[in-house]
Amino acid sequence: MSKPLVDTQYLPHVSDVRHVLASGPHVTTLLDENVDPALLEGFLIQLCALGVYMTEPVDGWIRRAGEACVRVEGLEEVGRQLISHAKHEAGHHLMMVEDTKSLVAGWNKRRMPKLDAEQLLAQAPTPAMQEYRQIHEETISGAMPGAQVAIEYEIENLSVVFAPRLIEQCKRVLGADVMNSLTFIKEHVELDVGHTALNEVMLNKLLGQKPEHAVTIGKTGARALDIYLRFYGDCMEKAKRMLQVAAA
Repeated sequence: MSKPLVDTQYLPHVSDVRHVLASGPHVTTLLDENVDPALLEGFLIQLCALGVYMTEPVDGWIRRAGEACVRVEGLEEVGRQLISHAKHEAGHHLMMVEDTKSLVAGWNKRRMPKLDAEQLLAQAPTPAMQEYRQIHEETISGAMPGAQVAIEYEIENLSVVFAPRLIEQCKRVLGADVMNSLTFIKEHVELDVGHTALNEVMLNKLLGQKPEHAVTIGKTGARALDIYLRFYGDCMEKAKRMLQVAAA
């Protein structure tokens, strides 16, 4: 039995970046058994606060990519699936807003410096955050809007591969009650197993219908994951600065 096209035509393009996800410095720091609890908590705060910028446009991106696919001969079915999937992503950024406020309230009871949730939510986007919006716009308007499937495949796969390990670390280091303030992460761990399986089916279909675009599709997925890992790095650096202010 031949291997799925995802294995042969796609994964070679993303393997290096996925290796960074598995063993990169930010991930290993967060999951270290001796991680500073304040650093982990600060990372979560920044992840939720900055994540609003990353998440708010998602349903629009997926819908518009689907509409663009419908206009491309041979991609109508993938386009309709993307349009349908977009409905499930609407409003998810609001969960991150509430998680930010809840995490900040918990931090302010126990730690310094005292934080302002509204100021954190109003932070200017980092270059990685701006590039994340850019890659979606470039993909939607480009020659292969179906590459949006690769972006979704990599980012939603984070909820399958990385987020469960982060959740277990948070419970161990910060206590099980922290899950009351991580509704976005918790829900996506539950939902994105199914979404990732659907993305893999769509990606396999896409590679079969448009093999000439396999490199573009693979590189789009790799770039999206690389950007997101740099975003994690931004969250980590901002968390470290919070601790430096406290120490000073």
